[in-house]
Order: sequence, then C-alpha cells, then structure tokens
Amino acid sequence: MVERGLLPDFSREVLDEAAALVEAARPAPSIRDLRALPWCSIDNDDSRDLDQLTVAEPPSGDVVKILVAIADVDALVKRDSAIDRHARTNTTSVYTAAEIFPMLPERLSTDLTSLNADADRLAIVSDIAVGTDGTILRSAVARALVRNHAKLAYDSVAAWLDGTGSLPPAAARVPGIDAQLRIHDTVAQALKRVRHEHGALDLETIEPKVVMRDGNVVELRRVEKNRAREIIEDVMIAANGVTARFLAERGFPSVRRVIRSPKRWDRIVDLARSLGTELPGTPDAPALEAFLVSRRRADPLRFPDLSLSVVKMMGAGEYVAEPAASTSIGHFGLAVRDYVHSTAPNRRYPDLVTQRLLKAAIARGTPPYDLATLGAIATHCTTQENAADKVERQVRKSAAALLLSSRLGDRFDTIVTGASPKGTWARALTPPVEGRIVHGFEGLDVGDRVTVKLVSVDVERGFIDFVR
Repeated sequence: MVERGLLPDFSREVLDEAAALVEAARPAPSIRDLRALPWCSIDNDDSRDLDQLTVAEPPSGDVVKILVAIADVDALVKRDSAIDRHARTNTTSVYTAAEIFPMLPERLSTDLTSLNADADRLAIVSDIAVGTDGTILRSAVARALVRNHAKLAYDSVAAWLDGTGSLPPAAARVPGIDAQLRIHDTVAQALKRVRHEHGALDLETIEPKVVMRDGNVVELRRVEKNRAREIIEDVMIAANGVTARFLAERGFPSVRRVIRSPKRWDRIVDLARSLGTELPGTPDAPALEAFLVSRRRADPLRFPDLSLSVVKMMGAGEYVAEPAASTSIGHFGLAVRDYVHSTAPNRRYPDLVTQRLLKAAIARGTPPYDLATLGAIATHCTTQENAADKVERQVRKSAAALLLSSRLGDRFDTIVTGASPKGTWARALTPPVEGRIVHGFEGLDVGDRVTVKLVSVDVERGFIDFVR
C-alpha cells in the first residue's frame, strides 16, 4: 500500500477526531422520519460497513415504489477534516485476504455511519417508481431518518428465493419482510431485463474469495452470482442513475463513473469470430450482449473465462467530472448513460463527494465543489482505485501462491488474461488462480486457451510462474 501511495494506518489526529464524534443530530423538520418502514439490508455474511437499506411498497396498479436509503456519512465526516483528508488520500477501502484497511475509522464505518440493525441513522433516500415493465417512471431524492429492521445476507436470501432454503431468521422476525423480498426480486429482474434490452453486458467473471483457517490459506472459493446479489446490483444501478439525473436537473456538476467504448473492439470481434459469431466492425453493446447470452447457453462452464477476456479488452472504468449540461460518456458495460457512484459512501470517496453535492442540491443551495475541483478529485480517485485493485490482487496472488506451493510440476488448463510487452498472464480454471507464462508465450493473446505447467511460486511477492 505504501509503495502505491495508499495509507495503511490512520494518524493519531484521525483517531482522536473519530473518538470525539457523537451520533449525528436528530432530524430537522426538513428530514423525513421513515423509521417505521420495514427497511432491510442485504450484504455479505461478514459485512460490517453497511451503506444501503431498501424497502418496497406493495404494487399500485402497474407501479411499484422502491426506496433506497444510503448512509449519510457526510453528517459526521466534514469536508477537510482529518478524517476526510485521510479518505481523500486513499479514496477507497482496501479489502485484502489478510486484513481490511477501511477508508474511514471503524468507529464510523462499522458503527456511527453504518446502517446497522436496530439503529436509527440519517440517510439519503431515493424514491423510485418502477413500472411492471422495468422502466423508471419517476423519482425523488430526500433526506430521511431510517432504521434497519433486518440485517440479511446474500446467500441465505438467495437460497430462500430459489426454494432451497428457509426464510432467514432475521427476516422471519419482521412481519412482511418475506413479501418485501419477493417484491424486490420481481422489480430487480424487471430492471435488469430493461438494461439488457438496451445492451447491458451479461458478464460473469471469476472473483475468488480466499478462505483462511488458523492463519493458513485452505481454499480459493469462487463467489457465485445469485438472485439476492442481483437485487442489490440492479436496484443500486437504478439509484445511481436517479442520483445522476437529480444532480443534472438541479444544475449541479457531478463525478460520473464511466466505461468508454472498448479500445480493443477489433480483438473482441476476433474472439467472437473464433467462436462462430460475427460482430459489427464498430462497438455495439446490444450485439455484444446477444453474443454473450448465446455463449453462456452454449458453454456455461467456460463462460466466466470468456467474460474475463471481454472485460480485459473493454478497458477499465474511470471517474470523470461532468457539468450538468453535458452529454455523458456513459457506462458501456451497464448500457446506461447517467451513472454515478453514490451508494457506498463508507468505503468510496466519490460516493461521499456525490453525497455532499446531493445534500446541497436537495437544499437548493450552491454546489460545494466547482468543476475543476471535481475533475482533480475524479482523476485522483481513478488512480487510487487502480492502486487499491493492484494491492488486493497482489495479496490474492500471494494467497494463491501459498495454496499452490505444494503443486509444483502440476499441469493446468488456462485462459490467457493479459498479453503485452510487460508479460503474458493466464488464469487456471481450477483452482481460479492467475500466473505469468514465463516460457512459450510467443503468439498468445487475450482469450487464447493453453495448457501450462507450474514451475515456481514466490509467496511474498505473489508470483506464480507457468511454462507452456
């Protein structure tokens, strides 16, 4: 982290400032009291920094209302405070297999600004009216006081929705939460269907979770998509779009999250052609999505590897400051034009900046940041996010090297995930680990499949070396 410009530790000034904080003030008359609504959170089993709550109203005709509450972190993290300066430096929490390095002190991120169960918290609430066809009909944004009545986890909610598990106890204790979850699922699937009709990409990359026991790496467990994860994913995409449009309507600039048209579209075309599909010569999201859907059906086992290849060729996301009146670059992968990051202010600095803009827009005040300042923040956040990704990836590779240290000489079926003058990398299918091809890499490109042999590992540096 230090080598990449990230701060692994909080200064004494930050810790003292956090220790002196007290819970945010009770709401003023302009802040709605929504604590009685049956809010719930759905997150990872071990998540303690809860940014989001959701609640749905029973359908009224062809309209369903979904409310999304985002923790009001700005209520306690004031701009240019010591805590804010640390957050502005790192811009993100760093999640490694060995340790979590939160963007905010835990007194905030897991307590005072976390939407914990049975705790009253200030929030920014997006009120979204969704048609049964998945179109967003209208929306509003306001400040509110909320209360999490059920802290739920992805896997147990998904098992219940799929009929393979019982209703989680935390949900069973709250009357009506079961119906809430059914409504959430229906709305999320409708929102997802509309996005995919517009060309949102049906990607499924491998995201291994390191399982440690007694200080040892015992498994790399693949995190599977499920219906509960899709609920949060699709509802939060909708909330981020609502936020972007609300700021634009109020004449405010914003920090947009964008993915430009793929830089290596020609290679995506070549990859599709090798699998029997012709794509247009220029970037075309709906055509790419149709190709991905067909490949998922034809070869579900290797679809994550194809997804990974496409992701590599599309290029990384970035933050960009945009004035209210501009035409947004948009997010190619999600097939949305208006998109900001606003739903995780406990762990991402762009979301906290967006929250400050939102609160000023709700109050019909002036923007707290000018466009030039937002531009500098956006550039820095992109840089630091990339740095954090590299740290997380390096620690994952160290964990993978530990796991493979007893398998020197073994052969693995792999897919090439990176090919440049800096080197050629490939990911094994089982276990899902990535290493460098140090010999026999000539002529390989992203998406190629190749059998390799493991020849060495360096745990401390996270190096895994293959030969063809």
